[in-house]
Amino acid sequence: MSSNVTSTQSVSLSQLEQKEGFIRRHVGPSDSEINTMLETVNAASLDDLIAQTVPQSIMLPNGIEVGESYTEVEALAQLKAVAQKNKIHRSFIGMGYYDTHVPNVILRNVLENPGWYTAYTPYQPEIAQGRLEAILNFQQLTIDLTGLELASASLLDEATAAAEAMALSKRVSKNKKANLYFIADDVHPQTKDVVQTRAEMFGFGVVTGPAEEAVNHNVFGALLQYPTTTGEVKDISGIIADLQSNKAIVGVAADLMSLVLLKSPGEMGADVVFGSAQRFGVPMGYGGPHAAFFATRDKYKRSLPGRIIGVSKDTRGRPALRMALQTREQHIRREKANSNICTAQVLLANMASFYAVYHGPEGLKTIAQRIHRFTDILALGLTQKGVTLAHNHYFDTLCIQLDNSQEVVSKAYAQGLNLRADLTGAIGVSLDETTTRDDIDNLFNVILGADHGLSVDALDLVITQSGSCSIPESCVRTSDFLTHEVFNQYQSETEMLRYIKSLENKDLSLNHSMISLGSCTMKLNATAEMIPVTWPEFGQLHPFAPLDQASGYQEMLSELSDWLINITGYDALSMQPNSGAQGEYAGLLAIQRYHESRGEGHRNVCLIPSSAHGTNPASAQMVSLKVVVVNCDENGNVDLDDLKAKAEEVGDQLSCAMITYPSTHGVYEQTAREMCDIVHQYGGQVYMDGANMNAQVGVTSPGFIGSDVSHLNLHKTFCIPHGGGGPGMGPIGVKSHLEPFLPNHAVVNVASAGENCGAVSAAPWGSASILPISYMYIKMMGSAGLRKATEVAILNANYVAQKLGEHFNVLYKGDNGRVAHECIIDLRPLKEASGVTEMDVAKRLNDYGFHAPTMSFPVAGTLMIEPTESEALYELDRFCEAMICIREEIKKVESGEWGSTDNPLHNAPHTLADICDSEWNRSYDRQTAAYPVESVARNKFWPTVNRIDDVFGDRNLVCSCPDMESYRDSE
Repeated sequence: MSSNVTSTQSVSLSQLEQKEGFIRRHVGPSDSEINTMLETVNAASLDDLIAQTVPQSIMLPNGIEVGESYTEVEALAQLKAVAQKNKIHRSFIGMGYYDTHVPNVILRNVLENPGWYTAYTPYQPEIAQGRLEAILNFQQLTIDLTGLELASASLLDEATAAAEAMALSKRVSKNKKANLYFIADDVHPQTKDVVQTRAEMFGFGVVTGPAEEAVNHNVFGALLQYPTTTGEVKDISGIIADLQSNKAIVGVAADLMSLVLLKSPGEMGADVVFGSAQRFGVPMGYGGPHAAFFATRDKYKRSLPGRIIGVSKDTRGRPALRMALQTREQHIRREKANSNICTAQVLLANMASFYAVYHGPEGLKTIAQRIHRFTDILALGLTQKGVTLAHNHYFDTLCIQLDNSQEVVSKAYAQGLNLRADLTGAIGVSLDETTTRDDIDNLFNVILGADHGLSVDALDLVITQSGSCSIPESCVRTSDFLTHEVFNQYQSETEMLRYIKSLENKDLSLNHSMISLGSCTMKLNATAEMIPVTWPEFGQLHPFAPLDQASGYQEMLSELSDWLINITGYDALSMQPNSGAQGEYAGLLAIQRYHESRGEGHRNVCLIPSSAHGTNPASAQMVSLKVVVVNCDENGNVDLDDLKAKAEEVGDQLSCAMITYPSTHGVYEQTAREMCDIVHQYGGQVYMDGANMNAQVGVTSPGFIGSDVSHLNLHKTFCIPHGGGGPGMGPIGVKSHLEPFLPNHAVVNVASAGENCGAVSAAPWGSASILPISYMYIKMMGSAGLRKATEVAILNANYVAQKLGEHFNVLYKGDNGRVAHECIIDLRPLKEASGVTEMDVAKRLNDYGFHAPTMSFPVAGTLMIEPTESEALYELDRFCEAMICIREEIKKVESGEWGSTDNPLHNAPHTLADICDSEWNRSYDRQTAAYPVESVARNKFWPTVNRIDDVFGDRNLVCSCPDMESYRDSE
């Protein structure tokens, strides 16, 4: 007993507190495991390993300063106190953002469920059939409500979807000589802002005016809003037809809930229809994340931006889902890609699709009719009292003309109501599914005075007796929607719960096993980080609410920005870009604006290494930069001589260079500083891709190395989960000379942004509601914890490289034989000797319970492995065991023991249908197929379909929900 007391007393209080800290929860390996791995890689300590790996010239002399680490309890308590400074008013602002009821069955089982939010993009569809089905439902929802033939798997937000619609219009319009785009003046102001910014960079002219005047201009395309930003519902079919007769492509920004009652834009003739699905059960969250829907005609499918989920078949002939056509197309087509989009809003699209499944068509009609009925009641009461409405036809929004509009707005604020206040001589009031009778009475009070004498019930009776005529007869929806079985059988919570769970069971996520995707950094998304996302203090704020109601948000944004500035070595930061690709675009936009401010707008060449992420050249083309490719040497490093030669050749045409560091090949290049110096010598700017930031934090920084701007993938390095393919956040850090060129916003002025700089996303601070995740991560890790995370990420990668290097060729290493945070193994010699492909290895890993590493990028025929710091030694060894066993299986194919097609690699992944097949006639047994090593049997994950036929899926493109009988017939 006494020895135990002595032992306890020998540990200080600070040491005990440290043991209960978050760092040891986030960093997977224990201290003893770290020592074991250090011994394996022949390093004396983590410091020794870093000294061997990172060039001394770029090592931070003093580290980073983001404070001490906090425990989970402390950090949550502090953030809760900050969140409570936000004032949650009833929002009637509208403008594309509405309060909504998130069904609790979806809140708990999707948004708060790691089985859904930790999944990766479904590039390995055999282990992603659940979320693929949910996204396919989203596409079907979009197709049905828009009245068009083809829908995508979601875009980032309504405004950027509008910009993509403009780009599509230019690609497909037959009015080839036109370079002018029309934007109706009743489009949401934030949408105009984003589209005008994109048009300027593309070199398009923009003209605005009443929608009816669009036909008077020679345009390649036009953008209309339905209903308009002030709420008017009008038949736009004539406008559309007139524009199309002049070979223009017509895009319509639509409100998804209104389309439940309104004639679809597709039926009116629209070529493209898009908008936000936010009000289908996704919180406003101060601007995001929200899924944008996007639909177009089938004949434009090759020009559709983003991803499409298609129906194909597996090797057993069963229906199976996968990403079609656009899958990673920016990596293949690079600067010729349709867009630079590599992040969808899958988690939020899933929520919206589940919302539609849960309510079904009749439930949605009830919700939409109730919203419209309340709007009718409000309109009738106001007009009875002599108030003038700007429009007689509406769905949920009234534009109320008042001589004392600002006085009414102020009065409303004082009573906890937010009204739209940016209209001249008028206010806007938008209702939603959360609106109550009390809300209508309170609106009467602030607009008419407390003695208004109106009764909601009496007004409702009048409308019942006289009927509503606020939707024009030509705009009333008569077509059916959501007739597919999936939207008509899960209306009880029991059935909905089981449906969600059945889909979750089909998907491999981080709650099953490590996901070792190179360049994608699938690390722990800790529960303590995720908890604040669904706090109402963060979820229920409208992005255009007065800033004094968002002081908690502003405080959090400010502190997080300061931390990220310190971590990156930059001077300023913009939180607006809501994906990594958007960050690239915003960074290049800042560079071009900087050059123009100096009278050097002629600089239009972007140097990009051949190994770069495909989004780099795709982003460059979005700001009209000419891409010049810089070669890499045999070690995968940027060829410094070629960089010098290309920079000298383009001379004063050089705008910038885009560099990834550590390199895309997973190596700390020794010449990073020299690369920056060369570009600066010729007057260019250096854009450093933030994809590999997880190998920099606390050790070096892009600003210290010498770059001018970077985006940060908060959904990678800073723990925002991937959500099955999004959300993402891509804020940009810049040096001081670029700060005046950060994106601003047409509705809410961003104090730290450029005065005359247009927006790149719909909301001023991007997807603000997921920023608490990164805030909590940094708060709980502190300066020392963040550096340790980087060190252990590097250790884990070198450990895997060491273990696998005895069986595979590790393609690239640094000067001391070290890799950075990821390593590339070369399968090309094995493919040549055995015929086994990288695809075979990727699918066989599914049988071992793992998601495949990044395949054939940046080098064809390779696998790029990034284990991250969150994986413990046990999981690393389990993954290495799987890869080594697969290597032994390849040897059996090489030797001829197994045939070229009769082997477990070629037939992978194996499903229960295979194992239970009575006609098993393969040269390997069922045990080898399904349970190749003992650890698999402990927690077997079963792929639900066999290998999918991609070619069949693209040749027979089906992107809507197949009839349920097609599944039954294949069983």
